[in-house]
Amino acid sequence: MAKKPQQAKRTKPAYQRIKENILKNIHSGKWQAGEAIPTEMALAERFSVSRMTVNRALKELSEDRVLERRQGSGTYVAQQQYNHTVVEVRNIAADIKAAGKAYEAQVIYQKRLKISEVSTHVLSMFNTPMIDKKGGNSMWIKTEIATSSTLNKWLESDEDEDIDSVEIVHIADGKPVQFEERWVDASLVPNFIDQDFTVVNTSEYLIEQAPLQGGSYTIRAVAAPKKVANALQIKAGEPALLLSRQTYSAGRVVTFVNMWHAGNGYQFSGIL
Repeated sequence: MAKKPQQAKRTKPAYQRIKENILKNIHSGKWQAGEAIPTEMALAERFSVSRMTVNRALKELSEDRVLERRQGSGTYVAQQQYNHTVVEVRNIAADIKAAGKAYEAQVIYQKRLKISEVSTHVLSMFNTPMIDKKGGNSMWIKTEIATSSTLNKWLESDEDEDIDSVEIVHIADGKPVQFEERWVDASLVPNFIDQDFTVVNTSEYLIEQAPLQGGSYTIRAVAAPKKVANALQIKAGEPALLLSRQTYSAGRVVTFVNMWHAGNGYQFSGIL
């Protein structure tokens, strides 16, 4: 039986390649927030395309709030802020120090994983689409768990995809107050896994490296699993507060994190 000819892989549109190149330069730190990027003419020459093609790429990245186009001045990497009515992306180290307590971070686990090593639940968090419902400065996110077919396509992809995973206990005056389980898309923040997280705060580093566009979160009370209980120095099964959060850059999930707190020693508060 004659073999069917292999279907040629589709070539990415030129504007998409330009977008990916720009995002790569931003995520690697080559282009910092507030810095001007090359002109349309320079990008057109670099990629051997028309200015109209470059304009489309810049327009879409501007709509995603990754870039800021200033008439008569040029295009800049946007100064991104993550805002939410109830929960902000906060630096727990700074919060503990602001409360006048001694801060310490204990890294339990730190490793770069292949997609096949990551749980289906965590992978589904990285396959959650973002819907931007613009209203003033608010960003509302609709989350949908990825279908098994979507996950299978990712697992079978030829692309080199890795997920960075860390587990950190945040300590105030010798007492653990938060257990952080975090996963990061290594293609978006390639140097994340190399950081010393006893010195560098994970949230602060990610905000610096990836222009955050928005996010989604849930807060719920759960019985602490054994691993979490050991980290927080409480009994397994005791009440714990779990904040789970995804944050996005250019419509993609940069990181998914579980932040566990002892139920009798932590609360969330804010001003509406």
